[in-house]
Amino acid sequence: MGNLRKKGIALLKLVFSALLLYFVFRRIPFRDVWDTVRSSQLGYLALALLFFCISKLVAAFRLNRYFREIGIPLTEKANGQLYLLGMFYNLFLPGGIGGDAYKGYILHREFGTRVRRVAGVLLLDRLSGLYLLVFYSGVLLLWLAPEWLEPYAVWLGLGLIASLALYWWLHGRLFPYAQPVFWHALSYSAVVQAAQLVTAYLLLQALQVDAGTPAYLLLFLLSSIAAVLPITIGGIGSRELLFYYGAAWFGLDEATAIGLSMEFFIITALVSLTGIYFHFRKPALHLREA
Repeated sequence: MGNLRKKGIALLKLVFSALLLYFVFRRIPFRDVWDTVRSSQLGYLALALLFFCISKLVAAFRLNRYFREIGIPLTEKANGQLYLLGMFYNLFLPGGIGGDAYKGYILHREFGTRVRRVAGVLLLDRLSGLYLLVFYSGVLLLWLAPEWLEPYAVWLGLGLIASLALYWWLHGRLFPYAQPVFWHALSYSAVVQAAQLVTAYLLLQALQVDAGTPAYLLLFLLSSIAAVLPITIGGIGSRELLFYYGAAWFGLDEATAIGLSMEFFIITALVSLTGIYFHFRKPALHLREA
């Protein structure tokens, strides 16, 4: 029954992703988007792939820092392999076992760590990245300074400062066992999201965008937030929908905005696909020496 339920949820996500893509491409011909993507400069695409890999490497370090705090001192190599496998499961096997669920299961089985604590640090790993996405979005919005924001700009700035204190308090209140690594994890998250912003910037350069870059980057951050919502397959559809409406709002080229979304997904899929190796040859969970 549980397996049937998971497959049903995955099917619903797939249908919803397809409907969102249909909606977007009914308004922007796919040929226009493909022509934009096809004209991309390969050198910038290669650099974008490099920075995306850097972002994922740092994200793996962040997660391992949490693991060590709950008594699972994996080597960086073992954790990196497990992280890649999780990426593969999250994107390509959403109807089976998700990446986080698999990591939680295997670590509990191998080391006997309490399920609640393993699940807690996996959630914290996601929340840490999500918080920086929101924070950077607020900073970029202040930088863009649209006219409608002027009466609220000071309040937004104060809100960003207050949000850090609130996040620190909630982190310690709800997950006291992980509080010692709060600043370490937050620093890693800052680097992760900065590297992904550089990835998006390089993709814009590949698409030969010479105007509106801050607005495109803001939409990229907002689309990454939307992709976190568990309503589509790997954020497919939700990203494109946000880029479509966001481009119209900021007066950007819609085909370029959707092209940016497509190229970022392709890079994500290529890197995630490498995790298939560890599906067939499970990672050896070696521990660091004391």
